[in-house]
Amino acid sequence: MAQGNLSVVLHAQGDLRLVGDRPQTCYLLHGTIKVLLQMHSVGICGSDVHYWQHGRIGDFVVTKPMVLGHEASGRVVKVGSAVKHLKEGDRVAIEPGVPREMDEFFKNGRYNLSPTIFFCATPPDDGNLCQYYKHSANFCYKLPDNVTFEEGALIEPLSVGIHACRRGGVTLGSTVLICGAGPIGLVCLLVAKAMGASQVVITDLSTERLTMAKELGADFQLTVKRENGPQQLAKSVEDMLGAQPHITIECTGVESSIQTAIYSTRSGGVVVLVGLGSEMATVPLINAAVREVDIRGVFRYCNTWPMAIAMLASGKVNVKPLVTHRFPLEQAVQAFETTRQGLGIKVMLKCDKNDQKP
Repeated sequence: MAQGNLSVVLHAQGDLRLVGDRPQTCYLLHGTIKVLLQMHSVGICGSDVHYWQHGRIGDFVVTKPMVLGHEASGRVVKVGSAVKHLKEGDRVAIEPGVPREMDEFFKNGRYNLSPTIFFCATPPDDGNLCQYYKHSANFCYKLPDNVTFEEGALIEPLSVGIHACRRGGVTLGSTVLICGAGPIGLVCLLVAKAMGASQVVITDLSTERLTMAKELGADFQLTVKRENGPQQLAKSVEDMLGAQPHITIECTGVESSIQTAIYSTRSGGVVVLVGLGSEMATVPLINAAVREVDIRGVFRYCNTWPMAIAMLASGKVNVKPLVTHRFPLEQAVQAFETTRQGLGIKVMLKCDKNDQKP
């Protein structure tokens, strides 16, 4: 094992570096429930790029150098003595959020809401875009032989889709509107169809992304033009479906899109807010209130990795087409620039120079 641990480190806003001498994380596992992983595939998320470009997301501010990356998979190279369910050589997907304490949110199964949770690549916690990484074994999930490392890394965004569809109550026969056909909108589409949605409409400004959505199973694609008003778009959605959708999943965070989501959803339905935009937004709240349209937030996910692995292993969900670009870890800055420019769908970094396969 090399003496260094090549890592992608954000030093400050706009200052992204590939650092080769960060200390390895493979020390003193004895007596712990941690595992050391040789990282294999790590996807670049919009939040990684946002931290790079802006140095913060909301109240989370980069104040010291931070390793990026949280969509990840790897191979176990060392286990702590308390670890019973994993062994050296196991291929695993990593859930990046680990509760630090057994608080009320942990106890009631909503540990993603714990205010003290550790989360990869959210200040001040380091992420896992590096060659070697230490993580809680309880939040590493063994991958079946027919699930690739890249699919394992994509479980993180897929989990956002699972959590959003659960929050929205997607079930057999549901009609669903998804606002935004970026990576998160596309995984919401995949999950909604797998959970039994009968018809899904997806919107976006980009015809290329809508083409991908059609290939992934969207029943209707609606190209948004900047001059379209929210109520006009809502009418277009209703015309496509023949009725207003039961559930709308908003994945852009754009104020006008949130307005469209509320106007579009049928009375008694649900709007799920996934996308994060401005702290304050003007929305037709009274319209939602008098029609009993529930508005539900989403913050990451919880208890999703087992379902995601089952979906992938069974073939019910296929996330492979989402990966459009691959780079070796040594070309991380180029990979981040590709993501920043909005090229393709998902950019994947390959951290093991001896194994660049998916």
